[in-house]
Amino acid sequence: MLIPTEKRLDADTPPEKRGQMRDGVRLLTYWSDSGRIVHGGFSQLAHQLEAGDVLVFNNSRTIPAELKTVDGIRVRLSREVEDGTWDGLILGESSKKLEFMHGLKALVTGPGTEPPLVRLVFSCSSSRLLRELYRQGDVIRYEHVARSWPLQDYQTVYASIPGSVEMPSAGRAFTWRMLAHLQKHGIRLAFVTLHAGLSYYGDDKWPNPALHPEAFSIEDEQAAIINDAKANGGRVIAVGTTVVRALETASDGNTIIPQAGVTSLYLSRTSKLTAVDGLLTGFHEQEASHIDLLQTFAGEEGVKAIYKEAVAKRYLWHEFGDMNLLMRQERS
Repeated sequence: MLIPTEKRLDADTPPEKRGQMRDGVRLLTYWSDSGRIVHGGFSQLAHQLEAGDVLVFNNSRTIPAELKTVDGIRVRLSREVEDGTWDGLILGESSKKLEFMHGLKALVTGPGTEPPLVRLVFSCSSSRLLRELYRQGDVIRYEHVARSWPLQDYQTVYASIPGSVEMPSAGRAFTWRMLAHLQKHGIRLAFVTLHAGLSYYGDDKWPNPALHPEAFSIEDEQAAIINDAKANGGRVIAVGTTVVRALETASDGNTIIPQAGVTSLYLSRTSKLTAVDGLLTGFHEQEASHIDLLQTFAGEEGVKAIYKEAVAKRYLWHEFGDMNLLMRQERS
């Protein structure tokens, strides 16, 4: 087993609800070239970075992407395929015709991108569907969260473009105060958009990352910030695996090319990174493709060491948990 999970601590409560600030979680830093591990507080992240480095965030905003039909069947949206058409997951037995509140309807037209997803065609445009999601939808939650938390608890403070069915959770611990503190230390901030799809299908089924397309965009101004940092010796630290996926898709080997599209890029320990020097992320199950991507930065033995240490030191897992910074090279 790559990761010792039997002693992990699943965080089921937002830090703010357990007496902390958002940025009051812990931070485990790992340097892959030396194998050195350092423990500290997330709010002290600036001490692990240098002036000229750039943190790249995913500004996608979480939408309430779980609907319930009038007869009680739960439907989880995964990604928008085209206007009014989505891949989704139906939890329970259902007919091909789905009826929701307020006249909203959907038709199951066939299989989705991969099993067990199905293709859903809604009776309205995407703009109206988004309004209905905010009107009658709920946040997608998994087994490690025992109670319902409001949508705002599943947002990063800087999220601005609705579209993710799950929170890009690596950025959740940042506060506006901390972002200002980082900038005062000469650390630059850049933003990309990648709308995160479902990361778990239930019943111990995870997406095949090669069959898990996600829409993304990188604007000219943001690409320029990243490219300028790289050109001047700064390091690019991705806040979350979604950012790694977007940047590596948009990289020509030397620079980030502004663009909008859909990525199916799958990164694993054999992949060569050309855009990103570090990754800030949380702690997750070994079955998730997230772990494959971590091995791109730290290798299999490095990831084993990180998770062994995290379990021993009782780090908290998942979106409300503690943080992990992986850096490819330690500087003196």
